[in-house]
Order: sequence, then structure tokens, then C-alpha cells
Amino acid sequence: MDPVISVKGMCTGYAGQPVVHDLSFDVMPGEVLCLLGPNGAGKTTTMLALAGELPLIDGEVEFGGVKKNAPLYKRARNGMSYVTEERSVFKGMTLRDNLKIGDVSIDEAIALFPELGRRMNVRGGLLSGGEQQMLTLARALGRKPRLLLADELSLGLAPLVVDRLLQAVRRAADEQGTAVIMVEQHAHKALNYTDHAIVMRRGRVGLDLTGEDARTRIGEVEQAYLTASGGDVSAGEADLAARHAGSPGANHSAG
Repeated sequence: MDPVISVKGMCTGYAGQPVVHDLSFDVMPGEVLCLLGPNGAGKTTTMLALAGELPLIDGEVEFGGVKKNAPLYKRARNGMSYVTEERSVFKGMTLRDNLKIGDVSIDEAIALFPELGRRMNVRGGLLSGGEQQMLTLARALGRKPRLLLADELSLGLAPLVVDRLLQAVRRAADEQGTAVIMVEQHAHKALNYTDHAIVMRRGRVGLDLTGEDARTRIGEVEQAYLTASGGDVSAGEADLAARHAGSPGANHSAG
């Protein structure tokens, strides 16, 4: 079986300045890879490069066995869904219309998150943070993607909502064979749903573990956060990353 995505010696950053160095991994169908690490470790920069929003400085990314340098919208058409840190919701449209514009059926969304059923006529901007993220993930998974990129699904959400989101991701991997790369800061919770974990420090791989090893070595994983004093992303580079993460192209791809 071939990997859905293969990353070999990837180096990427902003304005020609590297932020992520020599990153390599494969993600197989039905596998969940979790990228962990402190703020500034290079996790979101990695996701932007995988999505085609940032150019590679060195190395290569193969998606579906083909080396990719296509922009985000073309990768989305080829089976990639990208859920960014910014919730990708059209706030002036109802939940129903948000699903429609993403070409996802109501039945599919309700199968993932039954609680959305009673909110179909509510505008996106009036949904709770958890409901907005459920909507975003329902649109991403409703397309049956080959690859899901999910950046900080749990950001600012209650623990019960986070569990619901991570359970949906795990189910898509197990039942649809979706390959998943997700960024999370809550290691304890995320590792319960993970097959492979990479802890990033200063733009490089600090630890590369199976999900089982990561769960048994959780103290070591968490220590990696404490010993890494931020990362090698300067304030200007962090600002660029934030702008990319919230760009219309990124939001469009997730929907």
C-alpha cells in the first residue's frame, strides 16, 4: 500500500528564510499523524506548505504518488481538505447554506454531528464556537477526502466538544480510509486518537514516535514543550503565518 502523502527532507519558511528544516514522514490511508509542539515550533508553517500555501525551499512533497507544487485550490480538487486555525464559516449564511456551498448533504453532516440538525436555519455567525467547528469539519469530511489537514481543531473549545471532533476524525480514518495530519497542543487528548506522533522543536523533529509509544511516554512528550522556549519563528514570520492561515484560499479549501 502506498502512502497518501510522503514528505521527504522538506524545508520551508517565509521570504526564503527557513522555519521548518529537514522534515520527513509518510501517512498511509487510514492513519492519523499528530504534530505536537509549543507555539512557534513550525507546526502551522508545515501545514501551510503541505497545503500548497507556502513554497518549499528544499525537499519534496508527494500527494497520491505525484510530486506536488500545485496551489491549494487544485489540491482540494484532488482530494485534500484543509481545516485552518480560523473557523471556515460563512457567518452571514445559514448552517444549511454553508453545507450546500460546500457540496455536503445535510444527512452526511447530521450523521457526523447530530446536534447540528436543530441548527440548520441559524446563521453561521450565531452558532457557538463548537458548532462552527463541527460545521467546518463536517464540510471537510463530507467530501470524503483522501487527506485531511486539521490545524488546532480544539482551539478555545470545551473538552467535550474536542472529544466529539477528534472522534469524528478518527472515524473518518477508520471507516473511509482518510489519511489525517492534525496539529494539536493538547497532547493527552490528541494522542488517544493518534497512530503516529511527531513533536516539533524549533522547526525540527524533536521526537518521532508511534501513537502507542507517545501515549506511554507522555511525560517525555510534554517535557519537550517545556524545554522548547518557543521556536525559531520571528515575530514577523509569525505574523506572515497568521495571515496565510486566515487567507481566503485556505478558508475556501476547507469548505
